[in-house]
Amino acid sequence: METGPLHVVTGAFGFTGHFITRRLLSMGRRVRTLTRRIDRPNPFGDRVSVVPYRFDDPDELTRSLRGAAVLHNTYWVRFPHGRVTFAEAIANTRILIRACETAGVGRIVHLSVTGASEDSPLPYFRGKGILERAIRESKLSYAILRPALIYGPGDILVNNIAWFLRHLPAFAIPGDGGYRLQCADVEDVAEIAVSASERPEHLVVDVVGPETYTFDGLVRLIAGAVHSRAKIVHLAPGVARVLLSLVGRLVGDVVLTPDEVAGLMSGLLVSSGAPLGRGRLPDWLLEHGPTLGRTYASELGRHYSRA
Repeated sequence: METGPLHVVTGAFGFTGHFITRRLLSMGRRVRTLTRRIDRPNPFGDRVSVVPYRFDDPDELTRSLRGAAVLHNTYWVRFPHGRVTFAEAIANTRILIRACETAGVGRIVHLSVTGASEDSPLPYFRGKGILERAIRESKLSYAILRPALIYGPGDILVNNIAWFLRHLPAFAIPGDGGYRLQCADVEDVAEIAVSASERPEHLVVDVVGPETYTFDGLVRLIAGAVHSRAKIVHLAPGVARVLLSLVGRLVGDVVLTPDEVAGLMSGLLVSSGAPLGRGRLPDWLLEHGPTLGRTYASELGRHYSRA
């Protein structure tokens, strides 16, 4: 039976939120989720109560947060789509922060990203930086976690790299592929998030694993894990972006955004700090390689479909 402090998790039916919720439940914590998709099946059954985001009704949002010791915030948008914009996500998160203050939430654990900066020319990273400051200036006790590329069962980016390597004769890498990145196992991210929720001090930390890869090296590592015969080719970044757009139309999805490509090539997915994660991507690929990329994971289908 779940006892003790109430933890609220935004997006417990999503990728990172699911693993945070699972870890909290394994520790006997009470969990409530705020979600945009209350029509989704609840994989946790009656162990997790479900309430909708009510950014349009701050009083109702505040009521849904009352009694919570911690908010684990994974809410964000990967890219603008239709009426969903970065500006809206920033405004909604500000409403959520104020609701936490009014409701008396003790602490917020907020997932940001390595390279977040208010001064970034890239809207994704700039928006994350703006929200980091909003949290630092709030009345809340906070832990701001900055993961880079998160992998694990149910992720989109690593899975879809594997899917393209399985299904296409060639895989295009923008530029020379020598730009670096670090990864974080979603289990490590969840463990660090839950641990941070129980600490009293303000925290701002990068969350990455022990290895650093070039993008070319990462793709070749995944290719080996899925026994891909695809030819890995290097294209000028502008040509690669056009190709990504065309492939996106083919699969009916956004494969990689311009911000993601630019952030990757600018080295924003690398941390200067000591790695907090322990999981090693080669070990994970050895276990999951046989099934990785068997099906395509659609960002639009997962987050925007009304079906």
